[in-house]
Amino acid sequence: MRSLIFLLAALLALLTGCQPYEYHGLYLDSAMSVPAVTLTNQNGQPASLADFGDKLVLVYFGYTFCPDVCPTTLGVVNQALELLGDKADQVQMVMVSVDPERDTPEVLANYLSNFNPSFVGLTGSPDQIASAAMPFGVFYEKHEGSAATGYLVDHTASVMVLDREGRMRLVLPFETSAEDMAADLRQLLK
Repeated sequence: MRSLIFLLAALLALLTGCQPYEYHGLYLDSAMSVPAVTLTNQNGQPASLADFGDKLVLVYFGYTFCPDVCPTTLGVVNQALELLGDKADQVQMVMVSVDPERDTPEVLANYLSNFNPSFVGLTGSPDQIASAAMPFGVFYEKHEGSAATGYLVDHTASVMVLDREGRMRLVLPFETSAEDMAADLRQLLK
């Protein structure tokens, strides 16, 4: 039965000249709702991902002391938002810190303002961060670095996209280009 439906959809696409959109990231057709976890934003106020329910929410778990992956990812997200033009105000970037020892609200505010003033940073206790990361399947682990860096944190480097109902719809892997990210976001905004 499923193959018949696929065949009919393909035939309809051929006849109408319309091809289904192919996402650059991993599209989740049976999206799961993400439970609300309240953390502290970069202004020291309680905040949760549900606070942005009228927008697509890009969720990234990272930290401000990250030497490479985090600044690269935030830069690409900023470029993707620029490519969206006037639709960018329908998207909210949220970085949840996996290093609550160093990432105070003030540190997050300063760091994120270097990328885009609209980016939101969230932090909390280690237990709160773990509760926020679990539904996303995010891995993070502290390990010793050099004498200069102290410790570093290995972490999942994907950007997860929540739809306006708070359901995870898309996972954008590290190294997704700004153009591909913008195209996927444009499609989700339709």
